[in-house]
Amino acid sequence: MYRTASGEEIFVIDAHIALWDGSKENQLNIHGDQFISCFYDYHKNLSPKEYIWPKDKFVKYSPETLVNDVIVKGHCDMAIFQPVYLHEFYKNGFGDFDANEQISKQYPNRFICNGTLDPRHGERGLEKLEEMKEKYNWQGVKLYTADWYKDSKGYKLSDPWAYRYLEKCEELGIKNIHIHKGPTVMPLNRDAFDVADVDDAASSFQNLNFIVEHVGLPRLEDFCWIATQEKNVYGGLAVAMPFIHARPRYFAEIMSELLYWLDEDRILFGSDYGIWEPGWLVEKFIEMELPEDLQKETGVTLDMNVKKKILGENAARLYNIDIEAQKEKLRGCELSVQGA
Repeated sequence: MYRTASGEEIFVIDAHIALWDGSKENQLNIHGDQFISCFYDYHKNLSPKEYIWPKDKFVKYSPETLVNDVIVKGHCDMAIFQPVYLHEFYKNGFGDFDANEQISKQYPNRFICNGTLDPRHGERGLEKLEEMKEKYNWQGVKLYTADWYKDSKGYKLSDPWAYRYLEKCEELGIKNIHIHKGPTVMPLNRDAFDVADVDDAASSFQNLNFIVEHVGLPRLEDFCWIATQEKNVYGGLAVAMPFIHARPRYFAEIMSELLYWLDEDRILFGSDYGIWEPGWLVEKFIEMELPEDLQKETGVTLDMNVKKKILGENAARLYNIDIEAQKEKLRGCELSVQGA
């Protein structure tokens, strides 16, 4: 938990983490190497020097490393796994539902394990989704609309089969639909991450929450115009967050736009771990202030109450977490003691 200089406790939920295997042993072809290498380039180019990992650690890190970086050192009280398939690039896929579940069980009340789906899997995939909900009790899924499947290099949320899957999510109570709508990753197609299809899906499924990860970058303006009218659309800050170090003015402009077009209740903190560690992101976010000219132009502020919403309260509301009750559950936790 993060404590301010005055002793105020801020409950932090990292709404976007992963435990991946991008190792040579798991790579199915050259695309597996291209993908994880592109991730590593983002990591190197946007991280402070002292937080840059060697590549051999980056491609496959241990559950113990994740727990230490996210919970013990990272100021996070909780974190949400957002796995993706990438079966065309990796022999066993990029994420592992069982590995995430094992961490969650080992450290109770710390992790939420989301899943994923691909509407191109048809009827078989719908049956599998039901099985996964029964097995893991998913509250959300992470969608990767530019993922490859056989001869297809992407899909849209407005596709007929995508509608079938969203209907099934609604039926099963999987309410939080996290969608990668941000920068491309080699060798995926940039256009398959376009945000336009979010508008159609959000209008049609008012009972679902659509969390647009990476706030649509580099299509921030398109995302904001959609989110201002679709009140069930949220912005996930993963990938935007590291610009707080690399391009602080740019990050301030992103935050100003989001607070102007959406509101402070629909923005979620996410580190995109293991591309970036949450600790330094949280620290810099707590310290930052919007430049006066941006505040004057947009009429928005980023005070501590707004920061508390973004860092944890908004995600808590989406995932039905009572923060005060959760604090009690975590008091005396071994990880809390280590991180004190």
